Amino acid sequence: MTMTAWRLLSGISALSLLAGCLSAQPAMPVPEAALAAPVAAAAPLIAGDIAVPGSGVFGGVEVAYIAALEQVRIAPGKDLPPADLVTISYTADTGAAPDERPVLFIFNGGPISASLWLQMGALGPQRVFVPEDLSAPLEDHRLVANPYSPLDAADLVFFDPASTGFSRVADGEDASKYFSIDADAAQFVAFANAWLEKHGRAGAPVFILGESYGTHRAAEAAGQIAGDGSMNLQGVFLMGQAVNIIEYSQRKQNILSYIASLPTLAAIAWDLGKVDQQGRSFEAFLEDVTAFGEAEYLGALFKGQRITPEELADVAGKLEAYTGIPSAYYTENRLRISKEQFRVELLKDQGLILGRSDGRYTGPLSEGGDPSGILQQAYSDGFAAYAKETFGDLPQEDYVNSFSAGNFDAWRWGGASPFAHFAYAERLQAAFDTYPAFRVFVGTGYHDTMTTVGAADYLIDQSDWPKDRVRSGKYIGGHMAYSVESSAEAFGNDIRFWIRGWNDEGN
Repeated sequence: MTMTAWRLLSGISALSLLAGCLSAQPAMPVPEAALAAPVAAAAPLIAGDIAVPGSGVFGGVEVAYIAALEQVRIAPGKDLPPADLVTISYTADTGAAPDERPVLFIFNGGPISASLWLQMGALGPQRVFVPEDLSAPLEDHRLVANPYSPLDAADLVFFDPASTGFSRVADGEDASKYFSIDADAAQFVAFANAWLEKHGRAGAPVFILGESYGTHRAAEAAGQIAGDGSMNLQGVFLMGQAVNIIEYSQRKQNILSYIASLPTLAAIAWDLGKVDQQGRSFEAFLEDVTAFGEAEYLGALFKGQRITPEELADVAGKLEAYTGIPSAYYTENRLRISKEQFRVELLKDQGLILGRSDGRYTGPLSEGGDPSGILQQAYSDGFAAYAKETFGDLPQEDYVNSFSAGNFDAWRWGGASPFAHFAYAERLQAAFDTYPAFRVFVGTGYHDTMTTVGAADYLIDQSDWPKDRVRSGKYIGGHMAYSVESSAEAFGNDIRFWIRGWNDEGN
């Protein structure tokens, strides 16, 4: 692939960021793509609810639970079509009253994707083990018991929006009516309320965990719930957040995007041995990188063409020391390198390209693509095997991992002019204002080039959210950082900590 083609890729990288769990998505549609035909079914794909008892040790606690595959009919009204949504849930009999045990609703991104990635990667009673050797073949990824699942702290309900998984709109209805931020979130809110009512849990403490585009859905849903008071909402967990993507999307003149991206580039360079570690710890190195980015680097970018040749050379040299990219590249490109360009440039001399979802992975530059995409196939295969083992024969050929709703203009984002503001963070503010105990946790993988640790820090720092009700965590790994064993454990413990109101008892 030519460098011209890769520079074109950098121009659409902002779109790639919103692909939800991109490693779990098909290739993004070209800008000319027409709105995809909605998926509809003449009859429900699942003949009836299935409930299977199980047990395991989660968070050090032995838990007996019911694994359920069930259909939930929603009819939100407001010109939104009825739908039959199929969910997998895990409910434990802990002796707690129905209105006391927390319920954690979980979904991935897209738009739109099923929730199998979070289920098989991190939160279900079984997970897909990913070898430490990132060059390991697909067959070395296997199903294992998952002691990191937070099932000891909350019941788990996985949401697959209509057109994904086994979920479909009713026969003859138009699925595309759900293809917008507010309608997509309204579908989830209707589902959550219907599930709670079906299970006699209407007063239970509700927590929502969304990943990538799912963080948009989580924020908008929190605002809708705060507006109608329909449930006892206690918190939102943003994993691989894109809530402030309008601020960190990588356009040449958006200098803040380069500051937000710098810690990620440095973390990847550190992991791949392209920077001098100088006896520093990884954490100390990133502290130095962040301090440089927020002061000297930001100031240099802001000067633009006013920067002197001496300043330019000095900052370019420091960027080389932090990212492994030669100072000459920075000098020639006005101190800028996009994340897509970085994927190509860092190991170009070895003929390698870095992963987009997880920059620790590498593959042949000549093949392009995303070398970390092996996780997509591993989780998909793991889910198919787990579903068959747990629930028996299902129409797996009808299961939709990810459904492309067409190009990004076909999805209605909520802003339509150059002055539009995508106020996702403000929707969370509404929940803070309405629910006194409401709290937010923001989790990010250090090596994720799509939703970066710098962008997560910027979201929290620039928000008006009450500081004592917000926490964050950073994990080794990429967009699905839980593919790393230690990060899966940390992710599970952070969820418990968040659900328990910043109380780490039991972890």
